[in-house]
Amino acid sequence: MTLFLRSYTRACLLLFLLSSDITFAQENYEIQVYPSETMPKGTTMLELHSNYTSNGRKQIENGMLPTHQVLHETIEITHGFNSWFETGIYFFNSIGSDNRTGYVGSHIRPRVRAPEQWHLPVGLSLSAEFGYQKLEYAEDDWSLEIRPIIDKTWRKLYLSFNPVFGKALHGLNEKAGFDFSPNLKISFEATKKIALGIEYYGSVGDISTFDPYRYKEQEHQLFIVTDLDIDPDWEINAGYGFGAPETVDRGIIKLILGYRLYKHHDKK
Repeated sequence: MTLFLRSYTRACLLLFLLSSDITFAQENYEIQVYPSETMPKGTTMLELHSNYTSNGRKQIENGMLPTHQVLHETIEITHGFNSWFETGIYFFNSIGSDNRTGYVGSHIRPRVRAPEQWHLPVGLSLSAEFGYQKLEYAEDDWSLEIRPIIDKTWRKLYLSFNPVFGKALHGLNEKAGFDFSPNLKISFEATKKIALGIEYYGSVGDISTFDPYRYKEQEHQLFIVTDLDIDPDWEINAGYGFGAPETVDRGIIKLILGYRLYKHHDKK
């Protein structure tokens, strides 16, 4: 298994280093491949997503402010209402020089998952995310995202696949159909406390007519990540995302810190 992960990592690195026209697919506010599990009933998760673009877009493009050397801070609050339903709320913020600091927007994300009584061979859930972002930070101010989530654990190996379908409701791309953005995570439990992995984020265009198989038309992003399991109450994910030369955002450092709050301090 270790040999497989090493070979996979090397292949992905080679692909990105040889491809000079890759652009980033994921907006730099909440960079995450979701697991299928929802928050338990009565549990609230508080998360802070910190993403710093060390080498990004330096010019205004389609009315959007440059992303170079900008810190994005996203506050996420997720509450579990029962054993199969949760709702999350996001507050996006940008911190940067030259009037790039400000509140960006908010999204709401209800999610349901297949109950354990179904005895499915994989974890399965479905989320729908809807919300607003200011046009100086995004091409479209109102958008919708449908995200199926499929995951599986084999001993020390974890795999999660999020085939994401997004739709601009108002803005530059409002006349376009749903676009397809595959997200994938593979991680290996190196120790009881540390998992090492790879996260991939892509965008291949409208689901009815995929963009040509060229990196100028499609968008791809790769992260080398680690997950730390230091305490059941905490969630920690950190990583570095990169592409090849001439990409829009060539370097992103990300950190997710999450803390669980339990109803009446009961962790059952």
